[in-house]
Amino acid sequence: MKGNHPKRRRDKYNPYKICEKDGHYYISFKDSQKMECEFEIPYHLYEAFNSFELEDLVYLNAWERHYEREEVWESTLNARAVHKPENLEDIVLKKIQIENLHSAIKQLPEIQQRRMEMYYFEDMTYEQIAKREMCSKVAIKYSVTRAIENLKKYFN
Repeated sequence: MKGNHPKRRRDKYNPYKICEKDGHYYISFKDSQKMECEFEIPYHLYEAFNSFELEDLVYLNAWERHYEREEVWESTLNARAVHKPENLEDIVLKKIQIENLHSAIKQLPEIQQRRMEMYYFEDMTYEQIAKREMCSKVAIKYSVTRAIENLKKYFN
């Protein structure tokens, strides 16, 4: 079938071809005896088939982008994981760092220690801590800031 129709990739199960020749629109396909048949169709039907082909092409492209092309093993899934499993060295190192942090916090004055724990470990705001401690928000912020400065000195 010769005619003007944009070249596009088609699904292998698409049984028809459409084209435009001299202002007339045609559809062709093979019948059950594998004979090529061609019929003239109205423009609105041509547009419907054309629209369907374009939608089908969008689907094929999306499917191909997400199609798995290789065997999936546990190691390849782990490599793609958003939260990758930690190795033993990282787990031990993190535990040591946490223990060092908690021992440094225990070196702080009792008020700074208490307010820092409420702020960072209990996720309380300065206002909530001030209400609990019955003091100003500025005093809480100052205590937390001083605690951080003392921790920095401890680790340096």
